[in-house]
This record gives sequence, structure tokens and C-alpha cells, in this order.
Amino acid sequence: MKQSGYRTTFHIYLIFFLSLLGTLIAVCCLLVMLITTTNPNDKTVRSDQPKIFTQEFSEYIIFVNNSPQIKQTGIELLQETHVGLQILDAAGNEVYAYQKPDHAQDYYSNTELLLLYQTGHFDKELAGTKNWTAFIGVITGKEKDYAYVLYFPVNIQKITMYLNGERFAGGKKFIIFIISILLSTALFLGLGYGLFITKAISRLSASIRSISGRCYLPVKEKGVFRDLYNSLNELDAGIRASDHLREKTETMRREWISNITHDLKTPLSPIKGYAEILCDDTEKSTFQCRKYAEIMLKNAAYMENLIDDLKLTWQLENNMLPVNRQEQNIVRFLRELSIDILNCPEYEKRTIYFQCSDPIADETVMLSFDKKLLTRTFQNLIINAFVHGGKDTEVTVQIAVSECLVNITISDNGKGMSVEETDRLFDRYYRGTNTESKTEGTGLGLAIAKSIIELHGGTISVTSSPGAGTAFLICFPSD
Repeated sequence: MKQSGYRTTFHIYLIFFLSLLGTLIAVCCLLVMLITTTNPNDKTVRSDQPKIFTQEFSEYIIFVNNSPQIKQTGIELLQETHVGLQILDAAGNEVYAYQKPDHAQDYYSNTELLLLYQTGHFDKELAGTKNWTAFIGVITGKEKDYAYVLYFPVNIQKITMYLNGERFAGGKKFIIFIISILLSTALFLGLGYGLFITKAISRLSASIRSISGRCYLPVKEKGVFRDLYNSLNELDAGIRASDHLREKTETMRREWISNITHDLKTPLSPIKGYAEILCDDTEKSTFQCRKYAEIMLKNAAYMENLIDDLKLTWQLENNMLPVNRQEQNIVRFLRELSIDILNCPEYEKRTIYFQCSDPIADETVMLSFDKKLLTRTFQNLIINAFVHGGKDTEVTVQIAVSECLVNITISDNGKGMSVEETDRLFDRYYRGTNTESKTEGTGLGLAIAKSIIELHGGTISVTSSPGAGTAFLICFPSD
């Protein structure tokens, strides 16, 4: 981890340094562009070259009969550099000129000469707009002063800076010192920033390791990396929820395996036992043989139901269950189903109330459904009420039609359930909190019922409380 931190610091520092170096190179290039210019001969020269040229040109001015003249070498130099010349007397009148530009005046006042000296143009509005710049020099001959003006075919801006002489003594050293300070500051800031980033990345890495180790403590989102910490907090919350769901599912799976193992062994024991009796004792009466056979058939049928529930659950989970939906009268279907249940000897003494709302007084509500699947669903809901309720438990089947829904309510006046039981009632393999007294059932019945109802585009919900009974509300979209 330390090596990774060092590499991160080095990379950040290198990026910062290269960025700073690139900036300095760009500044230097800009500075070079500002302090250089191109003369008419397409040669790059320093921007102060015209000033130096002006100062040195006084050597080419001579006086003949008290009149200023230019040496031949000076004429050739002016021709080579395309520079114009104008010599003025003390009053500002022109006394000599050579290839001066068209805009040059024959007379300059003191104010115009001062402006020409400061800006290179005699008019402020022309400064920086014309492709020429004037530089002025002074020469003395025969006790008379003359000014000579050189017109350079380049556009140069004259800039004057005023500095503190006491502090700017040795200007180059001062500039080098300032640049050194700036570079040092930038380098130390880059190093400090690199260490800061490295420390922050180390904290993020530690947080990620804590999440993987399930020991992460949520961090308050703040600072530059608040978005990352917020994402880590959300990731940890998601992982914890996933772990909780996995543990819950694993617990349910273990409970189901334990229960289903017991349920499968329970019917096998009497089947095996009575079969052994029949094999070992051939003197049993016909009545006893018939009794034993009935017990064996009952337990075999129970095992068959267990296997069917497992198969149906697998088909529902994998969307492999064939559905044969037909347009049928749901009211008639539920009424006949209720009658069939009461005709069973086991439930012949039980009571089922059947109610329809006013809009369907004619008991006709057409709905597209698979009769076999819904028979299993509603049988499960009604029989569950009888099995888990007392002997006096009564079931009520209510049918109501709204604008776009068919609402079916299966309610009873039985023992009811707690909130914990109703929350997990439709979970696969859940068999309630008091499963010790129940030797039958896989915990798949209500989960299968819910899947079948949803397969028909409907929904199912339950309301219950201890001692107040239970009510299931099933809603189907009307055609």
C-alpha cells in the first residue's frame, strides 16, 4: 500500500510539474513573440533593435558647410533596411530627408516631437494602427542642435515602466529571484497536493477494504471526495441489505429442507410399516387389509401432493407453466368450487357464505382465466381457513366489481395471524411460527397461489390480527 501511495504521489507531482513546465514554456514563447519582430528582410530581430539602430546612426551624420549630410555608408544602410530619415533643426523644420514616408510632416512642433518620441507617432489615435514606427535621436554640430527621425517599417509599441530604483538594483537578479520563488512555491504546493491526494486515496482504499470485510462505518460526506464517500455509503448499504436477504433466504432454505425431509418421511413410515405387516402376516382379515390399504393410499396421495407442489413451484419460477385461459363466469366458478368443497366428507359440516354486490345481482361476471389453476388457488385459500382455524370457523366469499377491477375477498373468523406471519405469508417454504403442530404442508401453497394470481395479471393481499380472523383480497383486471 505504501508503494502504491508513493507511486500516486509521484504521478500527481509529475503531472503538476509538467503542467507548470508547459505553462512556463508557453509564457516564454509568448514573451519571445512580444520582444521580437520581423524586419523588411524577413529576419527576426529584437523589438528594441530600432532604438539601438537609432542611437548608433549618429555616426553616419556629418556636417558640410554647417549643414547636416549622410555618409555614403549610411545611405546604403538606410536602403538595405528600408528605413526613412528626416533631420530637423531646433525649430522643428526639416533640413534634410531621405526616403521618408508619405505621412511624414515637413514641420513638427515641440508637442508633436514629444509625442513622436514617446509613442512613435505624432497622433495618439495612430499609435499601434500604422505599419511604421518613428524613433528620434539628437546630434550637435557647430554649436547647433539637430534632431533626426528614423522611420522603421515595423509596428512597435513603446512601453515605459517605472520601478523602485532602490529595490530593483540588479534587475536580472531580482527577476531570477522572483522566478525561483514562484517555481519553489509551485513545486512545494504540487508536492503537498500530491500528499493530500495520496492520503485521501489511502482512506478510500481503506474504506473499500472495510466494505469487503463487512466492517465499514458510514462516513459523513464532506470535502472534495464527498461524492465518492456518498457512493461508498450507498454501496455499503446495498451490500448489507443483500447480505441480510441472503441470510434470510438461507435460513428459509435450511428450515424448508428440514421440514420437507420430515414431511416426506412421515407418509413413508406408515406405508412401509403396513406393507411389512401385510407381507409378514397372511392371516389378516379382509377388513384389516382394506384399512391398511386406505392408510397407505392416503399417505401416498400426500407424498404425491408434496411432489406436485415442488414441480409446480419450479415451473412457476422458470415461467414454464402452460396456461389455458378461457372466458368464463367467475361468479359461477367460485359458487361451484365452494359447493364442491362442502361436499367433501371432511368439510361437509363447515359453512361457506357466498355474497355478490348489487351490480352483479344476476351473478354474471365474465373473466378470462385458467379454471384448473384458479381452482387450486381458491381451494388452497378456503381449505387453509378451515385447517388452521377452529371447528367453528366460517368462510365468506365476496365478489364485487368496480370500474375496471373484479375484487374477490376470502375471509374467515378464525384465529388470525400476527404481523410477523402476515409479512412472510407469501414467502416460499414459510409455514408459520407454529409449525410443530402441523405435520402436513410444504409452505408452498400460498406462494403458489400468489404466483398463479399474478400470472393472470392480478394481485393478492392479506389483512389479519390475532383473534379477529383473516381476509385475503384478490383483484383481477376486468376485460
